Amino acid sequence: MTTSNYASERETDEGRVFTVTGGDWDTIVSGTDPINDERIVVNMGPQHPSTHGVLRLILELEGETVREARTVVGYLHTGIEKNLEYRNWVQGSTFVTRMDYLAPIFNETAYALAVEKLLGITDDITERATTIRVLTMELNRISSHLVWLATTGMELGAISIMLYGFREREYILDIFETITGLRMNHAYVRPGGVAQDVPDEAIVKIREFLKMMPKKLKEYEDLLSGQPIWTERTKNVAVLDVTGCVALGITGPVLRSAGLAWDLRKTMPYCGYENYEFDVPTHPDGDVWGRYQVRLAEIRESMKLVEQALDRLRPGPVMVADRKIAWPAQLAIGVDGMGNSLEHVAKIMGQSMESLIHHFKLVTEGFRVPPGQVYVAIEAPRGELGVHAVSDGGTRPYRVHYREPSFVNLQALPAMAEGGLIADVIAGGASLDPVMGGCDR
Repeated sequence: MTTSNYASERETDEGRVFTVTGGDWDTIVSGTDPINDERIVVNMGPQHPSTHGVLRLILELEGETVREARTVVGYLHTGIEKNLEYRNWVQGSTFVTRMDYLAPIFNETAYALAVEKLLGITDDITERATTIRVLTMELNRISSHLVWLATTGMELGAISIMLYGFREREYILDIFETITGLRMNHAYVRPGGVAQDVPDEAIVKIREFLKMMPKKLKEYEDLLSGQPIWTERTKNVAVLDVTGCVALGITGPVLRSAGLAWDLRKTMPYCGYENYEFDVPTHPDGDVWGRYQVRLAEIRESMKLVEQALDRLRPGPVMVADRKIAWPAQLAIGVDGMGNSLEHVAKIMGQSMESLIHHFKLVTEGFRVPPGQVYVAIEAPRGELGVHAVSDGGTRPYRVHYREPSFVNLQALPAMAEGGLIADVIAGGASLDPVMGGCDR
């Protein structure tokens, strides 16, 4: 006879039926009389409810009112942080870029800044490399906010804005492909600088984008801001005031939409942001509407920063001068589209045997990083993105841990959802803009 320690069973006309339940589910529904209590527990997920990845929400409902909300993460876990311990310091760029895959340049830059701080070469990074980092980060911020606008619009029924948001994002991905060779997951920002210089073709595309985008932003606002359904679904919905944000460690546009102008580019500048002119948009209401307004304003500020970065680009190297750290940059591709060109190989082979050996060891083993630990934080599209990097003096990280804003900000979802309607869970969750690839790294 078949029995199970994990599932109750009962006989039916079609044979024995087993009922399998999860532990957390049993805990929630135990002792509940659904007839008298008029309460129902609903699993929203694990699926894609307005998030860029897989999130599970367990909602306790009374009618359409949410009485309790619980977030369950981990369905997209990739083990990236652990994998970093088995790769050299430069190879780490290829892993971290895949965490928050809508903000890869930020993942790479935070990691590179941490490694450079451990190496003690922060002041040796060339001006052109630093300017390129600012340029690409702000373009990436725009593309990330466009995805937020597109997907949030789709979740709330505004299908047109979804199409338009992704359409404009394609311009930026084309620019990234011109600069790095890839649309996403670039591994472009590396310890010591960037992988290769920005070509003139990319500069032309960026200037074209800057001319085109203001008109598109005006179209978005004409489409949404005066639309009664959009305002009904966003104003006074999923409110989280500044006290709640600070208590939960919430950062980024969600915090600024509650009225606090906290932006690491201003308060704790890095990459020379103190030399740029830009504002930190805020909104007083702390609702979905406020987060929408702040992100649109941030796109405009990022465009100002991109324009300033273009004006600051001066000829020069894009990697540190120390050849024991500088990863081979500006590599040419062979005629077959693979490997290196014969000219580049001849250049390496034609120098000295010591040079060839050093090149081989740098690529295969990597450089050594002095023992120590650092924490470096930057302002990513979703908030404070921090890297805690630990070195034991070897060629591989001892430990790298990310303070990921998506993970921290998801704490706000129950605070915003409980007491509201089930339909507003989607609006509130979307307004946090979580990317589960970053949350579950």
